Amino acid sequence: MDFDKLAKQAKELIDKRGGTDSLVEDAKELKDIAGKDGSLTDKAKEALEALKEPGAPGEEAAQTGEEPETKA
Repeated sequence: MDFDKLAKQAKELIDKRGGTDSLVEDAKELKDIAGKDGSLTDKAKEALEALKEPGAPGEEAAQTGEEPETKA
């Protein structure tokens, strides 16, 4: 197995999704989803939606000092 090639592909994927900061935000978001009450199916659907866009929801609002919108 060519680990250099694998590492290069991983780096390209991370860069494409917005870098390591975005990766950290995605991980935090998934952790929050996993900790919620609800069925595994609902959590999986929410996680899939969360990963469609890199970074955490409301990230732009956090940069401007606004509160992110929350789902009720």
